[in-house]
Amino acid sequence: MSSGTTSTSGSTASPGSTGTGVLTRTASTPRRFLTSATSAPTPQPAPLGPVSRVPLVVATLGTIALAAYVWVSYGAKPGVLLLLGAGLGVALFHSRFGFTSAWRQLVAVGNGAGLRAHALLLGTTATLFALVIGTGTGLFGSVPAPSAGPLGVGLLVGSFLFGVGMQIGGACASGTLFAVGSGQSAIVLTLGGFIVGSVVYAWAYPLVDTLPTLQPYVLADHVGWLGSWAITILALLVVVAVTRVVQARRVPPPVAPVPTSRGALRAIRGSWPLWVGAVALAVLGAAVLVVSGGAWGVTSAFTLWGSKALQAVGFHPETWAYWQEPKQAQTLAGPILTDKTSLTDIGIMLGAAVAAAAGGVWTLHSRIPARTAIAAVLGGILMGVGARLAGGCNIGAYLAGIASGSLHGWVWGLCALLGTWVGLRGRAAFGLANPRRDDSVC
Repeated sequence: MSSGTTSTSGSTASPGSTGTGVLTRTASTPRRFLTSATSAPTPQPAPLGPVSRVPLVVATLGTIALAAYVWVSYGAKPGVLLLLGAGLGVALFHSRFGFTSAWRQLVAVGNGAGLRAHALLLGTTATLFALVIGTGTGLFGSVPAPSAGPLGVGLLVGSFLFGVGMQIGGACASGTLFAVGSGQSAIVLTLGGFIVGSVVYAWAYPLVDTLPTLQPYVLADHVGWLGSWAITILALLVVVAVTRVVQARRVPPPVAPVPTSRGALRAIRGSWPLWVGAVALAVLGAAVLVVSGGAWGVTSAFTLWGSKALQAVGFHPETWAYWQEPKQAQTLAGPILTDKTSLTDIGIMLGAAVAAAAGGVWTLHSRIPARTAIAAVLGGILMGVGARLAGGCNIGAYLAGIASGSLHGWVWGLCALLGTWVGLRGRAAFGLANPRRDDSVC
């Protein structure tokens, strides 16, 4: 499930397809949790290429060296967070766990496999969060807390803008990081736009700080952690059921497979099943909560990186209202390698580089069409502004919010889904294809 800008639209029919859009059932498309009716069997994945030895050595040694430096310079806690980030990068890349692609496939052709994978990730994370936060389990003196965001105009507008931006830019927040790590040059431009949009928000913060908001609503405050977990799981099961109904009616193409190996080598050389990726991400995300006291997030680091860059060339973002709150001011004044979110973000890029090189698919694209480049930057800017307006992205708001039993996570997901519908129409303006009903894969 790539989050990149490529599309399979217009591809030829796969072996076993009827060519008429009539449902085909084979042993390769069993009715399991993540699968449902498709218009053709899933084709065989392409063979893996050879290991990319130089990128693998560089990425592996770079990860080890940076983790050792952080551990020695700043302590065990930052070092562990960097390594957890690297694990997240490996899991994201090997499972190609997409948020952008999952919403695109659902809205464009009705394939809900990706959203059902989200439900598994969210449900597993919610279970672990309830156990960790409910028991107060933390390391390094951390006290775990739920991710609770306010309900208001910023959340509605920001998550909608994020949904539009991730379709135009070709990746979500986590997808941007693992795509950059795997060498996808166009997504580097998305990351640049992401940082620009985040800094623009910080500069314009006084203009949006007074938008109407309501206090956060966290289920555990009203029904306890067991009740919060039960309601969340029930809601996710409803989501799964709805996606199955939608998919049965629309009978979409199957999701395109990615190159893989067989047997034990699949752990380091091939794609992981989506359910494996979902469980691995949930466990690693819960570990971030235990170590740091806060849920895994992505986009607050982009504001920090951009503001640090401005300071390096003589500007003074430290005077902006956004950075005046004591904790924020301390973050800007401190080293990047002591910031929790920066550590996991850097780790994700390094881990994805290791995984992509081991899988033989690490590559740099030297030519990027102008329209693709413009779309990448514009999408990144929309996501940067949107994530800050909404108080988080697909990870910090959608995943962490829903797993924490916070209502803002559900609102974020619904508005981002609406933004996806708009974003798919915007993709055509930049020559970016969307999945179609008559494709062999989506």
